[in-house]
Amino acid sequence: MMAKNPKKESITWSFKEYEKYERDRGWYLLACIIGASLLVYAILTSNFLFALIIIMVGMVLVIKHHNEPDKIVFEINNQGIKFNKNEYKYSDIENFWIIYQPPEVKNLYINFKFSLKPRLSIPINDESPLAIKTFLRQYLAEDLEQENEPASETLGRLLKL
Repeated sequence: MMAKNPKKESITWSFKEYEKYERDRGWYLLACIIGASLLVYAILTSNFLFALIIIMVGMVLVIKHHNEPDKIVFEINNQGIKFNKNEYKYSDIENFWIIYQPPEVKNLYINFKFSLKPRLSIPINDESPLAIKTFLRQYLAEDLEQENEPASETLGRLLKL
């Protein structure tokens, strides 16, 4: 739930660390067939690094399946953004944009000035995209050219990763 605190001039909400998708037996069967096929290919071509990567991806999927996502608290205020123990000043942020295409996509995206820092994707869930956009426009440029969810996130959502 969004809370506007006039004293701190902030907007705060929480969300799950990652989306935990419901996967049926067919998804797991297909994932195992693809994983095993890629593993056999890697071994036959003596590409052992690729084989190791396939095994590691499988382990990550199993671990994520058995763990519940943590709850993340996110805040935007007049000094910057905060989530969990991370804080970023507006001077470190290049721009932001919001993609609001309910019910599938409701995200705030933040680009940093440092090319090594990955783009942040923040679910806004049932919060007001207009209130968030209005607040952030006071401090940051909005990237109006972004009209769709990044392809990597669309693919991850479609494949239930």
